[in-house]
Amino acid sequence: MYREKIEAYFADKQDQIVADICRLIAIKSEREEAKPGMPFGEGPYNALMESKKLAEEMGFTTKNFDNYVVSAEMNDKEAYLGILAHVDVVSEGSGWTFPPYQGTVQDGRIYGRGSADDKGPAVVALWAAKAAREIEPELSKGCRIILGSAEETGSEDLDYYLPKEPAPPVSFSPDAEYPVINIEKGGYKPVFGAKWEEDKALPRVTCIRGGTTTNIVTRECDAWVEGLALAAVAEKCAAHQEKTGVEFTCVEEDGLVHIHTLGVSAHAASPEGGKNAQIAMVGLLADLPMAQSRGQKALCDMARLFPFGDNYGAGMGVNIEDELSGKLTLVFSKLQYTLTGFEAQFDSRCPICATEENVKQVVEKKFAECGFEFIARNRMGAPHYTPEDSPLVQTLLRTYESYTGLKGECLAIGGGTYVHSIEGGVAFGCAMPGTDNRMHGADEFAVIEELMISAKMFTQIILELCK
Repeated sequence: MYREKIEAYFADKQDQIVADICRLIAIKSEREEAKPGMPFGEGPYNALMESKKLAEEMGFTTKNFDNYVVSAEMNDKEAYLGILAHVDVVSEGSGWTFPPYQGTVQDGRIYGRGSADDKGPAVVALWAAKAAREIEPELSKGCRIILGSAEETGSEDLDYYLPKEPAPPVSFSPDAEYPVINIEKGGYKPVFGAKWEEDKALPRVTCIRGGTTTNIVTRECDAWVEGLALAAVAEKCAAHQEKTGVEFTCVEEDGLVHIHTLGVSAHAASPEGGKNAQIAMVGLLADLPMAQSRGQKALCDMARLFPFGDNYGAGMGVNIEDELSGKLTLVFSKLQYTLTGFEAQFDSRCPICATEENVKQVVEKKFAECGFEFIARNRMGAPHYTPEDSPLVQTLLRTYESYTGLKGECLAIGGGTYVHSIEGGVAFGCAMPGTDNRMHGADEFAVIEELMISAKMFTQIILELCK
């Protein structure tokens, strides 16, 4: 019904949209130390204020929620649809061939940090609301663009904002991928450990330095063993390398045997492609002929609860799944071990069927049997689910198929999106199937043609839902 008008509206808008995106890319908006009036530092504040200015130039009425979030109203009607995007970014890192904070247009792409995640989509959402208002001035409902400044570091911006201005009845966020993400698994990521008096009986493990990032399959791990001959350790290392595919090396070092494991990293939401160097190390140490001690028992318990190759929590007794959201995943990701104790953490992504009874309480019982104590974060995060047959999802899928010619379908993911805490919300775009935008990597880019398709789809959706 609106397709011809939408196509005509955007026929001459591409250059201006690209310029507006580059205007935001030029602001380095990585989270920094808080300053007065700048809860996430100067960069996110500046990007938020520039996006506010851009919205006002487009004729939107804006509200500033203490420099955490800015909302922009499409018209004077009560908002029925919310579109959430963010203007903070992750660090640029290294390896760029284009300036990360310039916005370089080349070969139909915009290169720069935030071009795809999420400044490009944020600008597209603003332009879509502007287009909808101009194409159909008499819309009976409103659309609210919600611009945040701390999505990359845990969405504290939304935690602050939502109690003050509840989200509209339906919402989507263009901060993920197409077609529609309507299921996001919950999370359970407890920090646990134990303490004991040093036991000097030999042989013994003196130190383990494992992973330091919660949501990544550990790529490297180091351990030091006292009281065993290098040849004996090397023999065991060879056997475990053949068993796991993880690379083991060992050398003598200051009277100890230093063991190093090298695996393959992967995200905790999809650990199947990884090889956990930390779990491989624990399995080796549990297999070495060590003296009996509280520390060695702890390592043997860890090896039993987190066996190599178990990505789904079978060793812990929480390997559950459901048809909609799939299997629970579990990654033993962090471990620091000394002569007097250890501290560790696992990252579990929990399907819709997960409950405190079949996950959290099972883990608590297992740890109690091992003498492990919880140090922090012993709580479960709820999964997020918006039914596929909801009017919002059906509108998104229908629009996606119409404008792209691709099959529209719902996706379930192990990670969380910007709408995880918003009832009825889903993620919709802007990453197209088959396009690797290098989000969070060097030379992040957005394909201009794909952004323009997104702008047209968002306009269509606003018009249909707010007519």
